[in-house]
Amino acid sequence: MRKHPFLMALFLVGCVFVFFFVSVIVLALIFGRPTTFPVGEKVAVVEIQGVIDSSRSLMEQLVDYREDPTVKAVVLRVNSPGGAVGPAQEIYEEVKKLARDKPVVVSMGTVAASGGYYVAVPARRILANPGTLTGSIGVVMQFTNMEELLAKIGLKSQVVKSGAHKDIGSATREMTDEEKNILQGLIDDVHLQFVSAIAEGRKMDLKRVKELADGRIYTGRQALKIGLVDELGNLQDAIALAGKMGGIQGKPQVIYPERHRPDFLRYLVEESKARLGEVLSNRDLPGLQFVWYGF
Repeated sequence: MRKHPFLMALFLVGCVFVFFFVSVIVLALIFGRPTTFPVGEKVAVVEIQGVIDSSRSLMEQLVDYREDPTVKAVVLRVNSPGGAVGPAQEIYEEVKKLARDKPVVVSMGTVAASGGYYVAVPARRILANPGTLTGSIGVVMQFTNMEELLAKIGLKSQVVKSGAHKDIGSATREMTDEEKNILQGLIDDVHLQFVSAIAEGRKMDLKRVKELADGRIYTGRQALKIGLVDELGNLQDAIALAGKMGGIQGKPQVIYPERHRPDFLRYLVEESKARLGEVLSNRDLPGLQFVWYGF
């Protein structure tokens, strides 16, 4: 019997595809967690780790999972003391959009404070460990005054500016009372944005949130009593709850975002940045911050 060349070619292509598909699954199981290969209805886990200083990759993950019909619910795993206001608000907005379409459950790790709590409030349910540190609801800006130090070593700063407040926050002179009032007004406005987001997301009275938002931290158990979290539980509890809320029968399949391995140069830059952040504890970074300094 004569062999058909087209069918043979199709057969070989199919074999190659199956080989590579199986190889990828096996390698994923051996070297790391599966990402998007599990078929059927799934729960996706999005991780927010460390200081929040950027939002792009997290926003992309949230958008991808919102648009993926096989993802029925999302668990937001938060282990962060917060960070810059802008990125935290961008992530907050995407979590809010996602929660309108699908169940979002937050699982708090060691710490989910300040901006780490901000990004969590749009979720439908928030779980914390009894000893999780959360809260620290507030906004902070810090400036260092080096005027006396510069004077001791014979250095003097000269500034040419277009307006009276163009160099507000300068490290080379004392801040005026008027400038302090300007910055306090800015802090108060962003703080109101924070407490309003909590009041909306947690369905709490704004006055009550303001009473809790004095910057203090709470344990997970304390946060449960005052309504900042819904229940106590770990990551696996959050995954199980998300699967149930998403209508998944039995134990849900879980997927994680793909982790890209950075090239060597990027690795060095990222590691240097992380180590520098640990040394400075982000105390001297400029700009508004939703951050808890005890982390």
